[in-house]
Amino acid sequence: MLHDIDYILVSEKEIELIVSRIAADIDRDYKDSDKKLLLLCILKGSVVFMGDLMKKIRRPVEIDFMKVSSYGSGTSTSGRVSIMLDLYRNDLSDVDIIIVEDIIDSGKTLSYLCEYLKLKGANSVRTCTMLDKPSRRQVDFSADYVGREIPDAFVVGYGLDYDEKYRTLPFVGVLKPEIYTH
Repeated sequence: MLHDIDYILVSEKEIELIVSRIAADIDRDYKDSDKKLLLLCILKGSVVFMGDLMKKIRRPVEIDFMKVSSYGSGTSTSGRVSIMLDLYRNDLSDVDIIIVEDIIDSGKTLSYLCEYLKLKGANSVRTCTMLDKPSRRQVDFSADYVGREIPDAFVVGYGLDYDEKYRTLPFVGVLKPEIYTH
């Protein structure tokens, strides 16, 4: 697996610093809130990031999961957002949601989800991403909490995959093009 990685883009140490910084920002921003704070993990890629993030946030948080996709086959996006696993709660008006995502490319999925959750009645909706590729944006969207901007490269590791492989790497690496262009 390591031989498929061209180079490490975000090291384990940098990931740890990013997670600590974002957790501190969230604690600061929600310190006076009397609402429930919900970290909403977008499956599957965000699980590792959310697991680390929730351990560093000092205030009480709840967690939940959604599974959505805007990807077609391979590396191309379909442009259509599909919800495979939805969020079901009766108390959304008392909940501040932070959508936790592994990476933002086009921005279509998170833009859609923010509006969707607001329409479902959430008190507030913010977004948090480990990685951001603003050069790939197709809609006007910026996350509230960004770990790191990255170039337009195919990255894997720390929850990110290609064909369900590489998720368990403890760093974010750039996949060699010959792996996904065969």
